[in-house]
Amino acid sequence: MAGASGAAPDVTAAPLTTADGRPLARALARSQARARRRAFLLVLPLLAFVIITFVIPIGQMLHRSMYNDGFAAHMPQVSAWFHENPPGTQPDETAFAALAADLKTAADDRTIGIVGTRINYDVPGTRSLFTSTGRKAKSGFQPPYQAALVEADPKWGDPQLWRAMRNASTAYTSNFYLAALDRTRDDQGKVVMAPERQQVYVMLFKRTLLLSLLITFTTFLLGFPIAHLLATLPARKSNLLMILVLLPFWTSLLVRTTAWMVLLQQQGVINDILVWLGIIDSNGRLQMIYNQMGTIIAMTHILLPFMILPLYSVMRTINPSYVRAARSLGATSWTAFRRVYFPLTLPGLGAGALLVFILAVGYYITPALVGGSTGQLISNMIAMHMTETLNWSMAAALAAILLGAVLVLYWIYDRLVGIDNLKLG
Repeated sequence: MAGASGAAPDVTAAPLTTADGRPLARALARSQARARRRAFLLVLPLLAFVIITFVIPIGQMLHRSMYNDGFAAHMPQVSAWFHENPPGTQPDETAFAALAADLKTAADDRTIGIVGTRINYDVPGTRSLFTSTGRKAKSGFQPPYQAALVEADPKWGDPQLWRAMRNASTAYTSNFYLAALDRTRDDQGKVVMAPERQQVYVMLFKRTLLLSLLITFTTFLLGFPIAHLLATLPARKSNLLMILVLLPFWTSLLVRTTAWMVLLQQQGVINDILVWLGIIDSNGRLQMIYNQMGTIIAMTHILLPFMILPLYSVMRTINPSYVRAARSLGATSWTAFRRVYFPLTLPGLGAGALLVFILAVGYYITPALVGGSTGQLISNMIAMHMTETLNWSMAAALAAILLGAVLVLYWIYDRLVGIDNLKLG
């Protein structure tokens, strides 16, 4: 009784420890930290590869689209005059004196070609003006400089040329983005529409998006029944047909495109067959190449597997008993397909549509070979500025706008459908 009436012993739970006596919580935290470091080190090579080959080039492209010091760095005196005088100020003797001094310096430093190339982006044909005047400037122009320069070449009195030099007098500029949207600046510095004959980029952006949507829809119409057939056939036959779907991946893209050139031209195989069948007259052969039709046909064929494979991978996981159950409950074949089967294929359809659309937006080789003047996409214009005109800033601005448009469409798709609903199997 005495023991029972005494105070209860003070029993406190001791912290859990590991076998070597360390607190279990601390040991678990250190173990998790080691696992995270190990996982980070495993993905570090891939992360570095993505940063070096993807993130950094995109950053350089965005910077190049806003930066071009071809004129500002080599024509400092006339650039300073532009900064000191507001837009709309007519060039005076001081401006021409600064221009003459900069032309002489650039000619002596052999950078006059860089200067002329920069202005040539805005006013075609002016590179030769700078180089020829630069050669004359080596001996020095005598005042009055305005009369001397205009006598050397009357183009130096052109207001459009001075407006282009003002726009190029700062290294960082938004003018390339304005030009990519068919805009420019007037003498007062206000943003206005470019002349009608120069308005090409917005039209190309619209054509690129519309043709990409049409090609995506066409691949869906052709790919859905093929994917359904592959998913419902026995495995042996399905695997045999799958080889035909994958066969284009084993053939060069250039070979497939040139094959369509042979098939679609007016003296090609398809027109010959139509004439032989009497469907068309020999003098009424169809023009199916070097236009939008050629671009649509060739790109649909090339991108079709990218729609079939995601659809097939989702369709093969759909239990056939779902449709049979709907039929047994009184639904017609169309109702069972529309309300049961088709909704189950939407994850694969979304993945295929997104994949085909993004690939179509950036396609270059196929439109260049079979598109002609009406089948060219914005990617062809970007390539032209990169390889022919060497206007990399303009190419970067066009690419940046295209990237932004795709990201906006991707965001809209995510809001309407949901990226989490995409499945590849």
